[in-house]
Amino acid sequence: MNALLLTAVFGVVMMFSGILLNSKAAVRNLAVFGLIVILAGNILEMSGVVFFKIDTKGMIFFDRFALLFNTIVFVSTLVYFLLSARDIENVGINYSEYFALIFFVLCGVTLASSFRSLLVLFLGIEIISIPLYILTGSDKRNLKSNEASLKYFLLGAFSTGLMLMGIALIYGATGTFNTITEMNDAAPSPLFIAGMLLLMFSMAFKVSAAPFHFWTPDVYDGAPTVFTSFMATIVKVAGFIAFIRLFNDEFGNIQPVWQLLIALITAITLFIGNITAVFQQSVKRMLAYSSISQAGFMMLAIYSMNADSKEGLLLYSAAYCLATIGIFSVLIKLKDYSFDGFNAFAKKQPLLAAVTTIFLLSLAGIPLTAGFLSKFYMLKAALITGKYLWLVIFAVLMAVVSVYYYFRVIQAMYFKDGQGQVIEVSIAFKWSLVLLAGLIILLGIFPNLIIYWLYF
Repeated sequence: MNALLLTAVFGVVMMFSGILLNSKAAVRNLAVFGLIVILAGNILEMSGVVFFKIDTKGMIFFDRFALLFNTIVFVSTLVYFLLSARDIENVGINYSEYFALIFFVLCGVTLASSFRSLLVLFLGIEIISIPLYILTGSDKRNLKSNEASLKYFLLGAFSTGLMLMGIALIYGATGTFNTITEMNDAAPSPLFIAGMLLLMFSMAFKVSAAPFHFWTPDVYDGAPTVFTSFMATIVKVAGFIAFIRLFNDEFGNIQPVWQLLIALITAITLFIGNITAVFQQSVKRMLAYSSISQAGFMMLAIYSMNADSKEGLLLYSAAYCLATIGIFSVLIKLKDYSFDGFNAFAKKQPLLAAVTTIFLLSLAGIPLTAGFLSKFYMLKAALITGKYLWLVIFAVLMAVVSVYYYFRVIQAMYFKDGQGQVIEVSIAFKWSLVLLAGLIILLGIFPNLIIYWLYF
C-alpha cells in the first residue's frame, strides 16, 4: 500500500514540477528522489512497516511476492532514470510530464501485482496502458512515433474490450469479481471457460505473446528509443506479474483446461520472436523481436505455475530488465541503429562495447550471467510439471537461435571493419554501466540475492 499511494502522489507532484521548477536538472533530481522514497516505502512494507492502513475490502492484497516484484520494478526504474533520464530531454518540451506519466505507470504496476478482484486487474492494466499511448506518440515531429501511438491505442482498445468481455462472462458464471478460486470447486461452466479464454488472449496481448504480438515491432520501433527502453522492460514484466497472479490465484485449480493452450502460445511466441529477429537489419527492431522471444521464455512460468516458476519469474524480471535497459541506454546515444552502425565500435568505445557485450550475453543466456540462471529456472519449472517435454526441448533450441542475432552485434563491434560511431558520454555514465554489468554477473553467480527475500 505504501508504494501504491506514493507513486500516485509523486505522479501528481511531477505534473506541477514543470511549473514550479525552472531547471530540468531539478525536475530530474526530484524524479530520482521520488523513486528512492517509493522504493524505501516498499522495502519498509516488506518489513511490516505500513504508512497507510486502508481497508480495501479484500480487493487488494500486498503479499511478499508482490512486494518483492515491486522492489525489482522500482530498482529497475531507478537504473533507467540514472542512465536515461537526461535523454528524455531530447524527446520534447514536456519534460516533467513525461516523468509524471512514468510514475502513473508504476502506480498501475503496483495494482497489477496485488489485485484480488478482476476489477482491480482491469484498473491496473489500464493505468499502465493509457500513459504508454501518450509516451509512444510523444515525439510529435516524427510520423513513425505518431503512427506507433495510433496503432498501439487502437489495438490496446481492442484488447481492453476482450478483457472486459471476459470479466463480464466470468461474473455471469460466478456472480462475483472476487475469490474466484473458491467458486470453482466443481467443473467450470462453458461461460466461465469462455471468459477465461478472453482474459488469456487480452493478457497475451499486453505481454506481446504470439499470435497477439503484431503491435510490438512497430510500436517499439516507432516510439522514442528512451521510452521503448521503459516499455520493453518494466511494462512487459508488469504484464507477466498480473498474468501469473490471474492464472495462479483465479484459474489455478482448472490448470488442465488451459495448460495446453498456454504451452502452444509459448511455443509460437518463442518461434516467431527468435526466427523473425534473425532477419532484422536494425538493432532496435531486433531488440523488439527479441523482447517477444523473451516473453516466450517468461510464458513458461505461466505454463508451469509452481514455486520454481515464481522464483524464476522474479529472477528473469530482474535479469531481463537490467540487461535491456543497459543496451538501450547505449543505443540511445547512437545515431545509426543498424548492425553496420556497430562496426568497429569497440575501437572507439572499448568500455561501452565491453558492457554491451555483457548485456547481450545475459539476454542470450550465457553462463555466469543472470540471464543464464533465469532461463534455467524457467526450464526447470517446466520440467517439474512432467508434461509436454517437447516444449522444454523447443525452448532450448530457440535459445540457441537467439545466440545468433545477439552475437551479430558483438561480431560487428569487435570483428568488423569500419569507422566506428563517435559518441560523447560522461565518465559517470560509463561507470554506471560498469556497475550494472557487474550486478548482472553477480546475480548470475548468486541468484539467491533476489530469491532469498521471497521467503525471509
